[in-house]
Amino acid sequence: MRYFFCMLMAVALVACKGKQEAVAEVQYVTVEGQAQGTYYRVTYADPRQRDFKAEFEAFFEALNREVSTYLDTSLITVFNKDKGKQFSLPSGARHFMANLEKSREVYLASDGAFDPTVMPLVAYWGFGPKPGKVLVVDSTKVDALRACVGLNKLSWTRQPNGEVLLEKGHPGIQLDFNAIAQGYAVDEIGRMLEAQGLTDYLIDIGGEVLAKGENPRGQVWTIGINAPREDGKSDEILAALPLDNRALATSGNYRKFYAVNGVKFSHTINPVTGFPERNALLSASVFAPDAMTADAYATACMVLGPEKALQMIEKNPSLDAYFVTGTADGKMQVRYSKGLKPILDKQ
Repeated sequence: MRYFFCMLMAVALVACKGKQEAVAEVQYVTVEGQAQGTYYRVTYADPRQRDFKAEFEAFFEALNREVSTYLDTSLITVFNKDKGKQFSLPSGARHFMANLEKSREVYLASDGAFDPTVMPLVAYWGFGPKPGKVLVVDSTKVDALRACVGLNKLSWTRQPNGEVLLEKGHPGIQLDFNAIAQGYAVDEIGRMLEAQGLTDYLIDIGGEVLAKGENPRGQVWTIGINAPREDGKSDEILAALPLDNRALATSGNYRKFYAVNGVKFSHTINPVTGFPERNALLSASVFAPDAMTADAYATACMVLGPEKALQMIEKNPSLDAYFVTGTADGKMQVRYSKGLKPILDKQ
């Protein structure tokens, strides 16, 4: 879903004069591996040169146990399989609830364009835990699944014992946090670093990025946004933007799709129509104070299309967006929010 970044950062420390010479005295550590079906790379300044790989991966395992739809025993899978109208979450399910509560926030702000209850439709179109292709579209089936979709059909209350009671307005409601959990993981890794007193870092999980402080050169971290082409190269950069104590997430349809009889079906499912969304927006890069927020809004933008998405972004002063749209003749155009104008006008 998110493959549009080329990290423009120094991988080696170079002794320079002045400020950069002083910065070079603080060594950076890079920890990387696989998680959430993609890569992760965490770079941070640490005079003690500590390696937190074990701690990071323990966190990923704990997160998966709550929100991974690819694990049969995860909390979200158990919830999705339960056909009752009430479901009790254990008191310690903080990862699940953090994703659910942020989802409701973005669901309301996007008028339902971002909706984690879209899971039944995601599975029908073959983009869930069991991938496949829809060879013949059954509109009746799609309409039936739409009845299960809508976060307004799910409510929850915290109980005195710490448990959370989820109440389903429809027994078929299922949740999918795949469009937000990756950003949440980025933020949690950031909190882990901050708890260790580390304030200069770049966290990248599958293209969801959070930057704080300075890079090894003593400068603000810079992120490159790639051209959204199916056969695009990682070094085809449309813009290189500073990421100053901010997060960035990109969503797009140009890689994760399949074609049947010449018709492309993308993984971005419109929760209102029930069908894969098809509009002029090729990719949406959203800047936000945290990666979870950026992640969710990037998906909402892909559902809304460029015009409505830009209107939504402009209403929130904490957000910015960089859109790449396609034209009828196959070319690409760039649009961005007002907050990015001073930066991009200089490029």
